[in-house]
Parts: sequence; structure tokens; C-alpha cells
Amino acid sequence: MELVLTLVSPDPGALAAAEAAVDQALARADLPVKAHEPLGPGAVDIYLEGELGAVRKLALDALAHHATDCAVQPIAQRRKGLLLADMDSTIINVECLDELADYAGVKAQVAEITERAMRGELEFEGALRERVGMLKGLGLSALQAAYDERVKLNPGARTLVRTMGEQGARCVLVSGGFTFFTSRVAQATGFHDNRANTLIEAAGALTGQVGEPILGREAKLAALREEAQALGLALSQTLAIGDGANDLAMIEASGLGVAYRAKPIVAAQADAKVDHADLTALLYFQGYRADQFVTD
Repeated sequence: MELVLTLVSPDPGALAAAEAAVDQALARADLPVKAHEPLGPGAVDIYLEGELGAVRKLALDALAHHATDCAVQPIAQRRKGLLLADMDSTIINVECLDELADYAGVKAQVAEITERAMRGELEFEGALRERVGMLKGLGLSALQAAYDERVKLNPGARTLVRTMGEQGARCVLVSGGFTFFTSRVAQATGFHDNRANTLIEAAGALTGQVGEPILGREAKLAALREEAQALGLALSQTLAIGDGANDLAMIEASGLGVAYRAKPIVAAQADAKVDHADLTALLYFQGYRADQFVTD
């Protein structure tokens, strides 16, 4: 199979060392490299032939002590027509529910449940109801304050979405969080649409309830399938990214599933991990060159 192995690092020096380590590992495995193609100061494509799983394992082993991310994939259909992205701790820097809990004075309790749910130790829907219940009575002004004071786009997020969008891809933010935040983050980033849960409110405060049905793991997978079908795309032509257990189904089903600074259960199953670079790594993985990025 014709493959492309993409290396991405925030440090060009680290990239060079990683590239040499991968080349040596490929040579030892008798997998001759056809070509190296730089994509930017922190990214390079390595073209070769081999078996996908074997090459991926070889590359990950070679990179164990290098601050460099990698993706190994077939050359065919490398550039994707649909991006589905988780929001909290993926496109943005925080878990919005945990930040709301801080305003309610219960952040430690809520954050512990969040961590367990994202690791796959708790059923997502029940964990969400429990955490939202702890916000009962919180004034609605806290939502805007949390967005204004706590929420920041992760590096590369806007460039990723705008670049894919300009090239004709559809970009959808799909979150187990809340529409109050996804609508604002989607607009700030350039997503075409967003899907999330709804916080129930009354008399200027949260009721401690969340709208049903809850958008969780299976709903994210359904969103991937629905969006792909509407575009006439095979799932192999889609890209999904997230960090927690409720992202796992869409990550596994997509053509390129990426774990971003992810929990171990997700990192172990994803096609690629981004632990070092920023979100523009997803553009490099698709073969975009740095001079093709749409930046502010």
C-alpha cells in the first residue's frame, strides 16, 4: 500500500531529529523511502510503501523520545471533506462545565466527575446530569462571564477551520457541552454549524437540568454519519478530533481519527495523536503546506 507518514513538531530541530530516527527505523525494517517533502518549517511528509499498521507502530516506537507528532495513512483520500471537532479541551482551552462550577463554588467536585467521565470510567449522560444538577440556581450572567474570562481558542484552531472551509470542507463543532458556548466558539472559529446540549433556565438562573436527549458518545457518531451522508461522502473522507471517551466512537469511525492531548483510552484507539504540535497539525496530516494556511 502507498502510504504517507507525516511528522509535525513545534520545534524544527526536534523535527529533524525525529525524521532521522524514523528514517533509520524504516531502513532497519527494509522499507525504502520514496521521497521526503517538506510541508512547512515544522512538518514533513515521508512517502513509502508498506502495511499501514506495521508502519504506524514502527513510527510511534521510533518517536517515543521525540517531541514530534505523526500520522500514517494511505495517500488516497488524504484530504478530507468533513471535519467534526469536539469543543472542550480540544478547540478551546477549558471544560466549560468545570468553569461554570467554579462560579457556583463547586469546581472541585464537578471537575473530578468530568475527569472520570472523560477517561471512560463513568457513563457520560448520567455524569452530565449529575454535574449540571450541581449548578442549580447559578445566575445566567455566569455563563457570559465564563465565556469572556475563561474561554480561549487553542492555538491553530481558527487556522484549521478556516483553511479547511476555504478548500470546500464542511466543519462542524459537536460537543457534549452546551449551545451557549458552542454557538459562540463556532462563530469565533469559523465552523459552519454546531451541535451540543442545552442548559434549562428559568427566572434568570439555571434549573439544574439539561435538555433531553443528551448529546453524548453515540450522538457524536450519529452526527458524523448524518453530516457525511448529507455531503455524499464516505466515512473514509471524514476527519474527527477529540480528547475524551465520549469522542471515541466518532474518532474510530472517521477516515482519520485524531486524539488531541487526549485521555489514554482515546489516544490508544485513534489513528493519530497530537500531543506536541498545535491544531494546524491536522492540516499537515492532510497534506496542506504552510503557505496554504488561511491565517488572520
